[in-house]
Amino acid sequence: MAALLTPESPLFSRAHTRTWETVGEGVRRQVLTHDPGTMLVKVAFDRGGIGSRHQHVHTQMTYVESGVFTVSIGDEKRVLQAGDSFYVPSEAWHGVECIEAGVLLDVFSPARTEFL
Repeated sequence: MAALLTPESPLFSRAHTRTWETVGEGVRRQVLTHDPGTMLVKVAFDRGGIGSRHQHVHTQMTYVESGVFTVSIGDEKRVLQAGDSFYVPSEAWHGVECIEAGVLLDVFSPARTEFL
């Protein structure tokens, strides 16, 4: 098993020890845990917060923990709410707009080292 990069423990990460980073107006990010191959990130959005369209080499799977979001991936767009999820293939253009304040849980493979 690859060693985790989190300093608290090689196996566990406590949310209250992880810092939040403001990444846009009404958008904050908290890296929860990671190793070189996978990263788990919590992203909190205020109503109206925007995750601008972008692309990256990483694959991404996202779970809508709370709130309502308009999600665009390539040419497709859907409104998703708590309990829904989406998949972003490598290099696909994607973004979100928060309709009702909420939280997304993102899983990236490999880890997004630029977030560290």
